[in-house]
Amino acid sequence: MNLPLVYGIIGLSVGGAVLLAIIIWFIATYNTFVSMRSSCEEAFSTMDVYLKKRYDLIPNLVNTVKGYAAHEAEVLEKVTAARAHAQAASTAEEKIAANAELTRALRSVNIVAENYPALKADTSFLNLQSSLSSVEREIANARKYYNAVVKQLNAKREKIPSNLIAKVAKIKKMPYFEVEDETERQNVKVEF
Repeated sequence: MNLPLVYGIIGLSVGGAVLLAIIIWFIATYNTFVSMRSSCEEAFSTMDVYLKKRYDLIPNLVNTVKGYAAHEAEVLEKVTAARAHAQAASTAEEKIAANAELTRALRSVNIVAENYPALKADTSFLNLQSSLSSVEREIANARKYYNAVVKQLNAKREKIPSNLIAKVAKIKKMPYFEVEDETERQNVKVEF
C-alpha cells in the first residue's frame, strides 16, 4: 500500500472530522442564541401585557382623583401624558424609558392622594390603588424574569468563543429594564 496515500486519507479524515465538529458547534451555538433571543422577546412581551393592564387602570385612577382634587390638574395631565408616551413607545429602549417616566408620574398621584383624606377613604380609589399595586408587583416579577434572560443572552454574547458567532449572526446586546430614577435606589425613611 502506498504510504503517502494512507497519510492523505487519514489527514482528510481528521480534517473532515474537525470541520464537521466546527460546523456542528456553530449551528448549536447559533440555535442557542436564537432560543435565548426568543426567550428575551417572550419575557418582554409578558411584561408588555402587565404594562398594558397598568395603562388601562390609569384613566380610571385619574378620573377618580379628578373628582376630589380638581386643582391638581397639572399632576393628572403629567400622568396622562406619561401614559400616552409609554403606549406610543415601540422599541424596548423607548418602552423602558417611558415606563420609568410613568412610574414617577404615578408616584405624584399618590402624593396628591395623601392631601385628601376623603379620597384616601373612597372605595373606588382604594380598589384602583390596590389593583395598581397588584399590577406593579406583576410588572416587577416580569421585569426580574426579563432581566434574567437578558443577562444570559448578553453574557453568552460576550464569552469566547460564542462571541464569534454573535458577531457573525449580528446578535445585539439587549437592554435591561432598570431603575432610572435615582431616588428609587435610596433607603426609605420610615417614621412612626
